[in-house]
Amino acid sequence: MMRLLLTSFLASLFSISTLLAHTVTGKIVDQNNAPLKDVFLFVKGKNVNTISNDYGVFRLDPVAIGDTIIVSHLGFAYQEVVFENPNQPLQIQLTGTAIELSQIVVTPNSEAISRVVRADLKLNPVNSSQEILRRVPGLFVAQHAGGGKAEQFFLRGFDIDHGTDIQLTVDGLPVNMVSHAHGQGYADLHFVIPETIDKINFAKGPYYADKGNFTTAGFADLQTFNKLPQSKVILEAGRFNTLRAVGLFDLLGSTENHSAYIAAEYFVNDGPFDSPQNLFRNNIFAKYSGQLSPNDFLTFQASHLDSKWDASGQVPFRAIESGDITRFGAIDDTEGGATSRQNISLKHLRYLENGASLENQVFYSKYDFLLFSNFTFFLNDPINGDQVKQQESRKIFGWNSTYQQTLHIGKQHIHQRVGFGLRNDVIEDLELSRTVRRFTTISTPVLADINETNLYAFTDFEVEMGDFQVTAGLRADNFYYEVVNKLDPNYNKQTVSQTIVLPKFNILYTPSQNLQLFFKSGKGFHSNSANVAVARNGRQVLPAAWGADLGTIWKPANNLIITPALWYLYLDQEFVFVGDEGVVEPSGRSRRTGVDLSIRYQINKWLFADADLNYANPRSIDEARGEDYIPLAPDFTSTGGLSFQFPSGISGSLRYRHIADRAANEDRSTIARGYFITDLALSYTKKNFEVGFNIENLFDQEWEETQFDTESQLQGEASSVSEIHFTPGTPFFFKTRIAFTF
Repeated sequence: MMRLLLTSFLASLFSISTLLAHTVTGKIVDQNNAPLKDVFLFVKGKNVNTISNDYGVFRLDPVAIGDTIIVSHLGFAYQEVVFENPNQPLQIQLTGTAIELSQIVVTPNSEAISRVVRADLKLNPVNSSQEILRRVPGLFVAQHAGGGKAEQFFLRGFDIDHGTDIQLTVDGLPVNMVSHAHGQGYADLHFVIPETIDKINFAKGPYYADKGNFTTAGFADLQTFNKLPQSKVILEAGRFNTLRAVGLFDLLGSTENHSAYIAAEYFVNDGPFDSPQNLFRNNIFAKYSGQLSPNDFLTFQASHLDSKWDASGQVPFRAIESGDITRFGAIDDTEGGATSRQNISLKHLRYLENGASLENQVFYSKYDFLLFSNFTFFLNDPINGDQVKQQESRKIFGWNSTYQQTLHIGKQHIHQRVGFGLRNDVIEDLELSRTVRRFTTISTPVLADINETNLYAFTDFEVEMGDFQVTAGLRADNFYYEVVNKLDPNYNKQTVSQTIVLPKFNILYTPSQNLQLFFKSGKGFHSNSANVAVARNGRQVLPAAWGADLGTIWKPANNLIITPALWYLYLDQEFVFVGDEGVVEPSGRSRRTGVDLSIRYQINKWLFADADLNYANPRSIDEARGEDYIPLAPDFTSTGGLSFQFPSGISGSLRYRHIADRAANEDRSTIARGYFITDLALSYTKKNFEVGFNIENLFDQEWEETQFDTESQLQGEASSVSEIHFTPGTPFFFKTRIAFTF
């Protein structure tokens, strides 16, 4: 009898445990049946949560029959679903509503801040790559010279130049160029049509195992729509002969489980310069996303960019003060360039029988680059001038694969990721030449073919223990460099290889849906040019970056989010390839400490305020005190503003960006002046019609957008002079916009 009772009891326990342990699957769509990604789902009263993938599909476990599942997504009505049938996938349709910060939930997966960037995009539509990246808290962006050249970036006390210390990707496609003709990490985002961007994933610091090269100050991944919200035609016109036309066309309409669209952009602009910059840009982008079976998803996308421009370059103050040129004049108005890029990417996601997932992506890019610059005018060649040509033709081949699985051991959840990948850059005719007015070549000091391959593997484990989430990760990157100097009369192939191992360790403590404390730590790196690698025979060409963050995500009220963080970053040593001269320069060790503060506040249903304040103390370690400033590294930057969105269809924003005065050289004897610029945007939407305008530099400030302490010599000068050379910032700029949706 006792044995029978015990057997019955154990059987009951087994039945109960089986009843409680279910995996809920389903799909989330909007009112137009378009899949919604990054929807947050959690079980009420339990530490069980997940996020829908790019196709709106989710898996949530363990869930018991009768549990209430909360579904939350920014810009959509909050919804509760009672789990009743484990054999029937959930189909959840969300209804769009006004944006409210109360919809943002602080979770262990740290999606809250990414969702705030999503809110910024919804409230402040963008129409340039600069405006896209300005939505990333703490990332400061400036145009370098000529509207076709990659922007200059500043983040956490770094003058990142064109991308040396921030990893930029678009849908997983790498943007940074290794061993680039103009500089390591050169990141040109102009192949992106801004209206196709749905979300920005970002984070600061070297703390993430799946992020590799250039992830020292941080990373940003721009994600395009899988399905367009609606087809649209946009026309813009403004000062300085600005004209922009954009078309976004949904190809499959409301076809279930499949979507496809095509987008195109045409843009011309002369800029405020005395010599028109004649900027031309043409973009086309196509994307297909589909659910091939209940467990298989496929995304294919392709894009093409053509761009060319003239530039006035950086000009010295003395030439303006003497009256030789105006602020918008040029010493050498034959600067400029041209670039083109074609991309193809194929991504496949499969859910496996054990609840795990396997995602593979392959991509290919064809890239051509040509740039003419003159930084020192007549310093090196008093007769012909110092113009240089930088040129290359590149093919990029890549593959990455990620396996993910969540294990449940008692009340603990262990999320495991394992990833592998490679990137191969084949660069032909990487060239640095001395030229005169573009067409006459005086000499060619650099001409090489480069083959650079990056193989990597990573793994990390996230363990949820009550309110704590502990993540430990490890990554290894191997670089193989092959350089052929085409100026050597004898065939001479130089090869070298080096590997770096990167540990990561993060702790999150989330005691409520309104508060999270975090400690993040890890090792990152940025690679240097293949020319550096072979010149130093592989020694110290992958300088390490060690960092730590201590901070919190806090919602003291439903309409307020505050994110402060203290951080530290140490760079072991860097050897920088100076593309403008074709030489290698060691820069020694450096240390940066700082404080970041981000604030998002919804004043009422239609008015929002935001501010990002970033202080850094960047210093060189090996230099004497007072001579240890890092040239052009920012001490303080801030961006923010007010945004409003009325139910009547009127919306707009008043935004500012500020960078403080900073050292332009090592002893701070030369200062790069700061600036405070205000922009205004206003639009009115009625049914399928939208009209609006944008004003940049509302108060017509006179400012220097990019600045360098450069030694140069003007024609007729007896000796050289070292002083600030700058690109003037845009004066008052007005642009109108009309759009039609259908």
